[in-house]
Amino acid sequence: MRSDPTANGAEVLIVGGGVVGLSVAYGLLARGRSVIVVDEGDRAWRASRGNFGLVWVQGKGLQAPHYARWTSASAQAWPAFAEELRELVGIEVSLKQPGGLSLHLSDDTLAARAGQYEALRQALGDDYPFERLDGAQARDLEPALGPEVRGALFHPHDGHVNPLRLLRALAAAVLRSGGRLDAGAPVESISPESAGFSVRRADGRTVRGDRLVLCAGLGSARLGPMVGLKAPVRPQRGQVLVTEKVAPLLSRPTNLVRQVDEGSIQIGDSKEEVGFDDEETIDTLATIARRAVRLVPALAQVPLVRSWGALRVMSPDGLPMYQHSHEHPGASLVTCHSGITLAAVHARRIPAWLEADDDAPDLSLFTEDRFDDLHATA
Repeated sequence: MRSDPTANGAEVLIVGGGVVGLSVAYGLLARGRSVIVVDEGDRAWRASRGNFGLVWVQGKGLQAPHYARWTSASAQAWPAFAEELRELVGIEVSLKQPGGLSLHLSDDTLAARAGQYEALRQALGDDYPFERLDGAQARDLEPALGPEVRGALFHPHDGHVNPLRLLRALAAAVLRSGGRLDAGAPVESISPESAGFSVRRADGRTVRGDRLVLCAGLGSARLGPMVGLKAPVRPQRGQVLVTEKVAPLLSRPTNLVRQVDEGSIQIGDSKEEVGFDDEETIDTLATIARRAVRLVPALAQVPLVRSWGALRVMSPDGLPMYQHSHEHPGASLVTCHSGITLAAVHARRIPAWLEADDDAPDLSLFTEDRFDDLHATA
């Protein structure tokens, strides 16, 4: 994204130029608002460039049906959202939603997770369809799965996209819709003013807006308190392996391996509490590789070409946070660790919440106020 030196004021400032910030910006522009997206650029801890690319319902909100419902609504809105982006900017994000498989190498873990899914189906009804498959049924769907796969859970709304194309498409859509992208220098401070907010960059520039939406991912923890938002987010590292391009091997994404639109196989995932450290580690990558071969034995013969580590943006309970500042009205927080899955509802429904429309979604269960007791005892 190129910096626009003339961009010094707008109705809405979006701080953060990843998938979350760009999705919200695009949605606000569709409502006729003037928007500037302020972004640090590629030096930022950007989950948007290091994620697995899933549009995924399974496993979301196992103890929080409202999150499962929100996730399901976004997954179901994704086909129209992807087509809208393609028509506007001509970029195909390679969305495929043939349903996805959560793979299990243990009967016990399969049974336990199926029980959790059944509880969600009881709460959500038709919004949470899923099937439990035994190993033979899973291999009927995906013949490349190995004999150690004891079973899988299939959800018809799951799918995947090309995450880099999505990021490019959203940036192009913001520009095409009249928004401005101001990238480069980190944000040093956010200052509430008598009428709006000013964002000061490390290079001395200041950008102003009537309202402010903080979508800065892990940077929100530092910037949020400047406008009365706690933003209690932490990094969680995930590591990924990528193979060379191969002939079609998997026709559906799974939670642990997927074949991308260009032919290579992505292999994950790890969940590591290591702070601000996105370096790869041999032990973890080896564990990921060994598990992948158990799941898909043919991968033992496929060369690896690269690996990377990236940092998820995690709240204390793993759910998104949507919060209006009580102290500085006009400032709001939008953050989550599933920015790709939720991109459709972030573009289509969050703007109504930001502007308090009559048909705005009820996001009261997602506010950061739910962590007040945590802060009181910290």
